[in-house]
Amino acid sequence: MSSRGLILFSLAGLFWGLPYFFIALALESFSTPTIVFARTFLGALVLVPYAAITGGLIKALRAWRYVALFALIEMVGPWFLITESEKHISSGLAGLLIATVPFFAVAVLAIFLKDRKALRPRSLTGMVIGFIGVAALVGIDSFLGTVNPVYVLMVVLAAVGYSIAPIIANRKLQEVPSASVIGISMALVATIYAPFSLPNIVPEFSDASAKSILALVVLGLVCSALAFVIFFQLIKEVGPVKATLITYVNTAVALSLGIIFLAEPITTGLAVGLPLIAVGLYLAGGTERKRDIPETAG
Repeated sequence: MSSRGLILFSLAGLFWGLPYFFIALALESFSTPTIVFARTFLGALVLVPYAAITGGLIKALRAWRYVALFALIEMVGPWFLITESEKHISSGLAGLLIATVPFFAVAVLAIFLKDRKALRPRSLTGMVIGFIGVAALVGIDSFLGTVNPVYVLMVVLAAVGYSIAPIIANRKLQEVPSASVIGISMALVATIYAPFSLPNIVPEFSDASAKSILALVVLGLVCSALAFVIFFQLIKEVGPVKATLITYVNTAVALSLGIIFLAEPITTGLAVGLPLIAVGLYLAGGTERKRDIPETAG
């Protein structure tokens, strides 16, 4: 990985590890629809004017079908699922479960895009070990009554969306400026969530703590707008599958913040499953070569 790629990788990993912590803080005062609406509205408020000034807005609008598809798969579904699930599971566990994204990305390449190189022995072994780790974590903690598997499944479904969206962006939106893609996407998501959020937004804000309001601002400007722009640059630099390996960093950030600042416990399932997931990610990573990923949108 180049120096530029390493810097982008580190920043993306940090910024994508923060949302789980700030979602937990925002949930103290706000509903799930309001949180998703606020973070996308704030992101669009910054990125859409920037895209218009820099001339990228027209390109994004011309590719509106793929921009809309990206928004639906990356944000509309996953952000609701993750936020709603954090009412019932820890932020650290949510971040850890999102670490399964590279497994699904490899599966998408192999099954749907007919890239059989994605299922080489090392990669396949990593996927199997990783899923055993997830099964151990969920199974043990479910048996002990620590976690409800329904909410785990919700985060895993979000991870599936996270695995598909970067491949769409890399193949269909590579020539479109990232700020314009994200700005239009967030404007679309905010529009979808507005009817569910706006009727309750005034009473929610009137009773909200300063901590929760600050969390919304950080979610919108740092964890959404800025993080997405950096992530798109990372996809162009290293490809969509390697880009999803930021979940190594995501998990460390999410778990650390949850344990240190939210006093989230290290459960038996987490202690057993985390090492297996880490080994699985290591083996599944590094399987993609640059030539396997198209250089231009097609």
